[in-house]
Amino acid sequence: MDRLNNKVAVVFAASGAIAGSVAQAFALAGAKVYVTGKDPAVVGKLADEIIQNGGWATALRADALSEADIDAVFEQVVAEQGKVDIVFNGIGIRPSQSQYGTPATVISYENFLKPITTIVGSQFLTSRAAAKYMVATKSAGTILTLTSSLSRSKIPFMAGVTAASTGIEGLTRSLAAEFGMVGIKVICINPTGMGETRTIQETAAANAATIGIPVEAFAQELGKGYLLGKTPSLNDVAKVATFLVSDAGAALNSHVIDVDFGYKSVI
Repeated sequence: MDRLNNKVAVVFAASGAIAGSVAQAFALAGAKVYVTGKDPAVVGKLADEIIQNGGWATALRADALSEADIDAVFEQVVAEQGKVDIVFNGIGIRPSQSQYGTPATVISYENFLKPITTIVGSQFLTSRAAAKYMVATKSAGTILTLTSSLSRSKIPFMAGVTAASTGIEGLTRSLAAEFGMVGIKVICINPTGMGETRTIQETAAANAATIGIPVEAFAQELGKGYLLGKTPSLNDVAKVATFLVSDAGAALNSHVIDVDFGYKSVI
């Protein structure tokens, strides 16, 4: 498949499950992919896997909350490739770091804010840096942000990350309006929880413990919420992401694209 031939992509926080799958899909579609993360060994292994599968990849160390690191990544990419066409940031936060599954009456203010400062803050930093370099290289590229179905769901004990998910969608619309003036597309992908990811496994365990039911029962109830009776996989999300940043997906801009097989509780 050559949907992304001649495209240069940068994937931030590529050590995460979603970002790693998206990076592999971009490369499979023909893009040159720079994968970045705080742990060089993890993103290096991802780059090696992409190359072994016939793709092009380079691993770079970068903290997606560091403006200096983000700028250094784009400077290297532009120096080597002359442009950047696609930017995706898959940053998340471990449930234990922000007390996912904790009632709002108990969670600390600091932990409530962590998903907002980390997730929304990082998406803002990488998006604005991407726009700056796209303008400088006259690349009418695509910035793809990541949110979650919590933004429009009614799930208890998830106040901080729900606020962050909603914030990402608002940020996407605002940046699309601003960057669209210089030909840059900004769009948001919104997958629902995927049981194969560690984040969802840990979150399900925390919520089940708070409610006082077995985690298996909690997961079974969540599984009933899909119109097609199945949940999306990482591969499903990666394929949609690849379409959105391709020329075929050019008409979709500023939108929030659900990848959930029809999740009943998403409004």
